[in-house]
Amino acid sequence: MTIYFILYSLGSQKKLEMIKSSELILNADGSIFHLHLKPEQIADNIILVGDPGRVEVIGKLLTEIEFQVQNREFVSITGKYNNQRVTIVSTGIGTDNIDIVVNELDALANINLLTREINPVHRKLNFVRIGTSGGLQDFLGVNSFVISQKAIGFDGLLNFYANRNSVADLPFEEAFKQHTGWGKQLTSPYVVNCSEKLLLKVHQDDTILGVTISAPGFYGPQGRVLRLPLATKKLNRLVLKGIKLPISRWNVQPFTDCRNYSVTKR
Repeated sequence: MTIYFILYSLGSQKKLEMIKSSELILNADGSIFHLHLKPEQIADNIILVGDPGRVEVIGKLLTEIEFQVQNREFVSITGKYNNQRVTIVSTGIGTDNIDIVVNELDALANINLLTREINPVHRKLNFVRIGTSGGLQDFLGVNSFVISQKAIGFDGLLNFYANRNSVADLPFEEAFKQHTGWGKQLTSPYVVNCSEKLLLKVHQDDTILGVTISAPGFYGPQGRVLRLPLATKKLNRLVLKGIKLPISRWNVQPFTDCRNYSVTKR
């Protein structure tokens, strides 16, 4: 949902300009560079998963399969579920891969690949991300269903795009950095709230609301130590302590938090 709002803002420019071949890279068959997809192959409703194997698992629920294509960790399949056209795409590990996938899907929907111009009428895509996470709190059992009411990015990806402040929870960001004593050498974290509309659709009695965090690595960024020492030794402890602060400071439900780490390929 974070990236959708930014893409919508960027895509609203009125002047049609040809996008350079070094920016919009296409394969010899006219498909988009990494995903190897063409515009007519994607549905408006798209499910994103990390593990390529999950595409096959979820894909078994689809009927009238139109196609399936794979390039590296990016596996895509389009078919129908309850007579609605759905596309499932795997992103692989990390927010850097999600950056590739969402940008290329938006390009397929809103850029004319032949003229390399942004379409005057924009097509809206609905993204639902399904994945797994680790938890920092022992009351969250294995196989619990968790909804990210807020998401914190330690990776810095959103900071590379204009208008990031328009979609970010700036007071929460500042409170989080002050509470944790966020180091100046680290990328500045960003915080984005979930879609209230989507939350009302998927929240059930067996789902837990909370905050998830995506980190740019599996070991140090998540507080794990093998041989290399950590720059911020008590970050996980500070995060756990922080969610027990008054609701007025964090603006989320206390004691219903999990921590989701998206790990980069590196």
